[in-house]
Amino acid sequence: MAIAQPAFAQFIAPGAAEHRQASALAANIRPSTSQGFCGKSSPAIGLTSMCCGAIAAIASKPTARHAAAVKKKGVKVVEGIEIPWNIFSPKAPYKAKCRSNVTLTTKTSLVNWQSTHVVIDTEGKYPYAEGQSAGVISPGPDKNGKSPAKLRLYSIASSACGDDETNKTVSLCVKRVIEVAGKGWCDYSNVEPGTDPEYPDAEKVYRGVCSSHICDLKPGDECLITGPTGAEMLLPTDPKANIIMLATGTGIAPFRSFLRKLFHDKATKGQFQGVAWLFLGVPFSGSILYDDEWAEMKKQFPAQFRYDYAISDETKRPNGQSMYVQHRMQEYIDDMWPLIQDENTHIYMCGLKGMASGMEEAIGPSCEKEGIVAKDFLKAMKKSGRYHVEVY
Repeated sequence: MAIAQPAFAQFIAPGAAEHRQASALAANIRPSTSQGFCGKSSPAIGLTSMCCGAIAAIASKPTARHAAAVKKKGVKVVEGIEIPWNIFSPKAPYKAKCRSNVTLTTKTSLVNWQSTHVVIDTEGKYPYAEGQSAGVISPGPDKNGKSPAKLRLYSIASSACGDDETNKTVSLCVKRVIEVAGKGWCDYSNVEPGTDPEYPDAEKVYRGVCSSHICDLKPGDECLITGPTGAEMLLPTDPKANIIMLATGTGIAPFRSFLRKLFHDKATKGQFQGVAWLFLGVPFSGSILYDDEWAEMKKQFPAQFRYDYAISDETKRPNGQSMYVQHRMQEYIDDMWPLIQDENTHIYMCGLKGMASGMEEAIGPSCEKEGIVAKDFLKAMKKSGRYHVEVY
C-alpha cells in the first residue's frame, strides 16, 4: 500500500518539547512521489487587501480538524484525507542515520544557548506531513537509570519532501537542554560533581538526555525515530488561506516546515495564494533561527510573506520592560486585527506555554474597542478550526 505525500491542496510538528511521550502503531508504508498544489497561483496580494472578514464570521461553519478513527495501520484520516500516522512505534522504531548536524545559534549568557538543525536520512521510508512531529529514542540512561530512554517528541522542521526535496530525509530543530545550579533553576543532576566539561565547579548540572543525544549526533550515527504523529498543526486545505505563525525558540520548527512548502520547494513554490506572517520570539539576536531563509523568502514573495522578531533580552518596550511576541504583534495591530478577523485566516502557536496568555494580551485592546472578550474571541476561532496551539 502506498500513500501520496500530503499536499497543501489535498489535506488539511511543540516545538519539540523534550518532556512529551507518545504511543504508536507499527506498519510498513512507503511514500510515493510528493504531489503538488492544484491549479495556478493568482497575483500576489497585500496584507490589508486580504482582510475582508467580519467579527461575526468567526462563528461560521466549523472547519475544525476532527480526525477519524484509524482504519488502516500507519494511516489516519483527517478531513477525509489519509495522512501518515505512527508508522513506527517505540517497540519497533525506524533505524535512521544522521546525515548532517549544524549549530544554528551563537553562544550567549544562557547555559542552554545551543540549537541545532539535524537532517536525518530515512531512505524514503518515513513519510510525514507538514506540521507533524517525530519521536526520538535516545540510548539513555535517563534520570532513573533506564536504557534506552523514554520517547521524546519533536516538531518536524522540514517540508514533506525533506530539505533536499528527495522525500528521503526528515529534519529536526532541537535545543540542547542544560540546567546548572547557580545559573538558573536546576532541581536535578545527572552529572557527577566536578566532571562536567563546561561547569566543573557547579554543585548540580542536568543535561537533557534526548536533546543532548540529538545535538551530539554526527553524520553516520544511528538515530531511532518513531511516528509521525500529530494533527493539530496541519496546514489548512485552502491555498488561499492566510496563516499567522507565533513561535518562541525551537517552536519555529513546524513553521519552517510550512514556509519551505509555500515559498521554497520546487513542486509547490508559487502556488500559495494567501498571506503568511511569522513572529519569532528569542532572548538574544544570536538565538534567531533560520534568518537567512526568511530573508530570501521575503525577497522573492514581498507581498505574501512577512516576518518580525521579538528579542526579549535586547529589545525593550517604551515602558522599559522586555519585548515579547505579543508586544511585537501589538506594534502592527492595525494590519494584524483585520487579518485575524478574516474568516480565512488561521493562527498557529508553537513554543513555551506562556504564549497562550500572550495572545489574549495581544488582541485584548482591539477586542475591547469592539465590545468583544478576547478569551471568547479565541474560543470561537478554536471552534471554527482557525486557532492551532502546541505549547509546552
